[in-house]
Amino acid sequence: MNYFKQILRFAIPYKSYGILNIICNIFYALFSTLSFISLIPMLSVLLKESKPIYEKPIWKEGLSGIKDYLMEYSNYFITLKSEQEGEVYVLTAMVGLVIIMFFLKNIFGYSAMYFITFLRNGVLRDIRNKLYEKIVALPLSYFSEKRKGDVIARITSDVLEIQHSFLSILELVVREPLMILFTILMMFAISIKLTIFVFIFIPVSGFLISLIGKSLKRKSEKVQREQGQFLSIVEETLGGLKVIKGFNAEEIFGSKFQNSTSRFFKFSNSLLNRQNLASPTSEFLGICVIAILLWYGGKMVFIDHSLNASEFFAYMGLAYNILTPAKAISKASYSVKKGNAAAERVLEILNTKSPLQDKIDAKTKEEFLSDITLENISFKYEDEYVLNNFSLKVPKGSSIALVGQSGSGKSTIANLVTRFYDVNKGAIKIDNIDIKDLTKASLRNLMGLVTQDSILFNDSIKNNLLVGNKTASDKEVIEALEIANAWEFVKDLPQGIETNIGDSGNKLSGGQKQRLSIARAVLKNPPIMILDEATSALDTESERLVQSALENMMKNRTSIVIAHRLSTIQNSDLIVVMQKGKIVEQGSHDVLLSKNGVYQKLVNMQSFE
Repeated sequence: MNYFKQILRFAIPYKSYGILNIICNIFYALFSTLSFISLIPMLSVLLKESKPIYEKPIWKEGLSGIKDYLMEYSNYFITLKSEQEGEVYVLTAMVGLVIIMFFLKNIFGYSAMYFITFLRNGVLRDIRNKLYEKIVALPLSYFSEKRKGDVIARITSDVLEIQHSFLSILELVVREPLMILFTILMMFAISIKLTIFVFIFIPVSGFLISLIGKSLKRKSEKVQREQGQFLSIVEETLGGLKVIKGFNAEEIFGSKFQNSTSRFFKFSNSLLNRQNLASPTSEFLGICVIAILLWYGGKMVFIDHSLNASEFFAYMGLAYNILTPAKAISKASYSVKKGNAAAERVLEILNTKSPLQDKIDAKTKEEFLSDITLENISFKYEDEYVLNNFSLKVPKGSSIALVGQSGSGKSTIANLVTRFYDVNKGAIKIDNIDIKDLTKASLRNLMGLVTQDSILFNDSIKNNLLVGNKTASDKEVIEALEIANAWEFVKDLPQGIETNIGDSGNKLSGGQKQRLSIARAVLKNPPIMILDEATSALDTESERLVQSALENMMKNRTSIVIAHRLSTIQNSDLIVVMQKGKIVEQGSHDVLLSKNGVYQKLVNMQSFE
């Protein structure tokens, strides 16, 4: 129920639709009950049970006399109209009354469903929007342990499950209980003795039905977790299709996927079979109650003569009328148990607090004035520190290169300066202001990022670049492409900057993708540029073009360059050589070569052209 309350807060903006739904459901429940009561005078005419009454009845007693008054008035109307218009006219009027009652019932039933549709779909949209917003806001560390497919499953199928389970209750929470209440009141009005007899059997039926739903949450959780698993395999397969085909690994991944879908098949069968048992069980128990009613009520009609046949037929209709809402409520209780698992998975993300949230009094910084300082910073991803008491100063306008073997902590510096992660110890400052005291948005506005993997989107070249500056004109986009040495191939494409580059930019070569990444950073035009091994994945010719583009871009900018190929950083103002999270050497290219130390060894391992 706690999960239900948390989900229900998303319905607040749509409360007007909820109120209209409740109003329509009240009338639906009322006319649903009256539609069966209206059968009594019609049956009285058919069965010739109505007693002739020639004087208009007067209602003298309180609420207790309403039944007798209505019966007498019905008989008075039948007597009067039968003599004036004939029995066929009376029968037609009674049939007309029944039709009107059923018509009003269905009009209000449709109206209730109409209004609740806006609420349900509105909540569905808002939960998905909030989930996406949260996913984007959470730090990279959160997703290092999460499968992408599992996250996709939560924002798609789990949210849909919430709509089918929790939000379906909103349709039932007023309508079905009111239908049961109105029906029971009318049943009591017709026969107190028969109604008390019915209530002896209802608790027994309810207890048997409740036994079925106990394990649904656990079974549903398994289904949803396994769905996340096979979606992850699909996502990994699509991302690594080239490797899978190249290594003839189709069978390995096919086996993994089939094992997952087999488990999903097994869990789904178990869940649905348990769920499907609810409806026939509740219906069978309901029919058992109806059968007992037929026996006991028939005895009251034919032997005791304490009940009219027309009243008994209407009573049976009312008793059966309870079955539909009772079944709906029992199914809803199973849905809640099933929906609990989905809500738990969705709320796990929504309720996760990001450790990288802006402070309440965070400052906005719009320009870079003097330097970036890393003061005795230490950082660990898990248990072991990858940076230890690391200090570095990057003056404005300078180019600082970080080199070293893989795992030395170079890329970690880029992640910390951009505040994708927070340092465990020490501080990173821009113009002597701790970056934790700045808003993340204003900090990242000062920085451009070019990574080793060219991260591009399935969109046009222009829209990929506009990620850097959404207000840029076509002219500015083309200028950025020219600086990045990308215009030479873009201008020859069928639709120029409007050409779609495919999923992850796969219609382009590695060098072309990297130059577009550089153009995107150029278009942003930030004062600080961070290049994380921007040329390491390229061939020599592409590297030359990209390196030329990088040099164009770094003019009059402060840059932190993380380099694998040392040929790309010889002109840097300062080269910092890292080893196991510490600085072992620093200086210019020539100074470091003269030391004949770690840098010299790295240079000897690479050939310069």
